[in-house]
Amino acid sequence: MRRSALLALALLLALIPAAAQRRAKNVILFLADAGGVATVSAASLHGYGEPQKLYVQSWPNVGLSDTTTATNYVSDSAAGMTAIVAGVKTHSGVISMGPDAERGKKDGRILKTLLEYAEEKGLATGVVSNMSIADATPAACYGHANDRRKQGELFLQIFSPRFGDGPDVVIGAGRKTIWGQAGARIEAASQKAGRKIYGSLDAVPADERRPIVVSDSEPDVAAAARRALDLLSANRKGYFLMVEWDAHTDNPRKGLDNLVAFDKLIREIAAKVNLKETLLVFTADHSFELRITGGRRGVPLLEGLDEWQAKNSPRDEIRIPALRVGHSHTGEDVLVTAIGAGAERVRGYMPNTRIFDLILQAWGWRPEPR
Repeated sequence: MRRSALLALALLLALIPAAAQRRAKNVILFLADAGGVATVSAASLHGYGEPQKLYVQSWPNVGLSDTTTATNYVSDSAAGMTAIVAGVKTHSGVISMGPDAERGKKDGRILKTLLEYAEEKGLATGVVSNMSIADATPAACYGHANDRRKQGELFLQIFSPRFGDGPDVVIGAGRKTIWGQAGARIEAASQKAGRKIYGSLDAVPADERRPIVVSDSEPDVAAAARRALDLLSANRKGYFLMVEWDAHTDNPRKGLDNLVAFDKLIREIAAKVNLKETLLVFTADHSFELRITGGRRGVPLLEGLDEWQAKNSPRDEIRIPALRVGHSHTGEDVLVTAIGAGAERVRGYMPNTRIFDLILQAWGWRPEPR
């Protein structure tokens, strides 16, 4: 074979993997707050009595993400989510600002988030959470502040976006805290923007295309995610959706029930979307102090929990036959797994900032200097 033919063949073979990497039109980021590897394993045992029965545990593209901050080994949700959606490690308590920020004292460099990249490109965007919609995880998608406690200030940024027209669908809790900090300013900003804020998902009219829902109590995450997906899917250019469900296990039953329910929702959504053009990513912002220290098949994972809680203080470390559970975030790597367009980029050990990069790569976009 001639040298020119060999070179052409080599070039063709080199291009095959690139061609196999489908470009994503849509991205859904599923964030299990505090859903570390041990918590994911425990959720499978709790929900199904067997290991590796969660839907996300069946995804073939798997990695482990480092969750350290710019300075510390253990992260909070603010620094953890900032790294995921903005690609830069910052300090705990800081929302989508660089490590030159000082929590509560000085702003840092404003970081461009995945939601803002999507808005700039004309995609539809949404954030859904069972927690306060201006708390660290959802707020890091659309807002910037030197202190996560500034929930009123963060929420107001929905009405003054730096790119596009801001998040199209916003559904979460936190009304008391957010209005307590900035109620009058929120009402003025809402009226000026022509965007009504609803107190519950049920109150949203059927013809509302860009709902903002801030409730007093936890919303139905599954119903909220379904509504968000229906609305965002109408955009022909595509969409970015972040769905958070709290998986802290200082209350083990609630945390594990949440994660089992979240996994069922993810399975449902995966069956609805076109995975040839949609990337689904599941991960956590940090891990939590839960360890599986015993237990056996045929016995509920949480056997003995009710009795333990009746005899001990909520501040005590939980010790039951199968589990030991503390009350702190921890610094282990967390699971990153993906399915759909561009999912093959998820593999091996990675910093949490890599999740930002692989999502941009799936879209086919280049990041700006960070």
